[in-house]
Amino acid sequence: MKKYVIVTDSCSDLDLEDRQKYGIDYIKLHFSAEGKQYEADMDWQNLTFEEFYGIMRNGNRIITAQINTTEYKIAFEKYLLDGYDILYIGCSSALSSSVKASYVARDELLEKYPESKIICIDSLTASMGIGSLCIVASKLRAEGKTVEEVAAWVEENKKFMHQEATPEKLIWLKQAGRISASKAFIGGLLNVKPIIIRDVNGANVSVEKVKGRVASFQRIGERFKERFINYPHQMIHIVHGDSLQDAEALAAVIRNALPDDAKHIPVTIKKLGPCIGASCGPGMIGIYYFGTEVTSDESKE
Repeated sequence: MKKYVIVTDSCSDLDLEDRQKYGIDYIKLHFSAEGKQYEADMDWQNLTFEEFYGIMRNGNRIITAQINTTEYKIAFEKYLLDGYDILYIGCSSALSSSVKASYVARDELLEKYPESKIICIDSLTASMGIGSLCIVASKLRAEGKTVEEVAAWVEENKKFMHQEATPEKLIWLKQAGRISASKAFIGGLLNVKPIIIRDVNGANVSVEKVKGRVASFQRIGERFKERFINYPHQMIHIVHGDSLQDAEALAAVIRNALPDDAKHIPVTIKKLGPCIGASCGPGMIGIYYFGTEVTSDESKE
């Protein structure tokens, strides 16, 4: 079997420990903040985690930029030259157009390297939703699965990846252009916390509105309990935008919601990276897990 690499991007929020443990590489998106340009580094070498979210708390917007075709070609070609095939698992096309640029790079490189394989997958999710798919892909690779077999698994199983998230303040969603100023204002007055899921097309949609931070965590726990299944590769990740105490509070809710035969599954807490964090803002809390199939009905609740 020809050796192959598993590659993702900055939207996956895989920290260095996980990337090293599972042999996963990533391609960096970019962002601008306070007039400066940065690579979206998941190890926070350019800006610390706290500095990044501090910029937003100070009222400054952070703008992200996708990976372009040339950057994909450069990143992919170094693996091809070393004799590797490539499995790339990218951020949902409903959230970033980067994955579409990867298709162009793939097609151009395959003309130059016709004996190689480059498989690019639209994960239809973000953050540790992508990260979870990459981790399982790595485990399957370690079991001896071919790049085609692993890609087929990801394509089939990405529809079971759930996201439940809630912001601390609606102002961050307004600042990122996700909601109107009037909705942010009224929601702030009423202390409204929307529950945001990924729909069947990989878009972020608000399906419920809950009053109060604690209530939003409880509702996420209820939704988790309704959708959770004891999946063969189950993993549960909570992500946070510089709000560790709240992440720990949600983790406690989720551990309590786990059925008895799944109490052994760890509930891990991860940092929400710069790409997704720029849109969600400080205090965003989210959970990613495998559950019942995500269908079009999910966004109609």
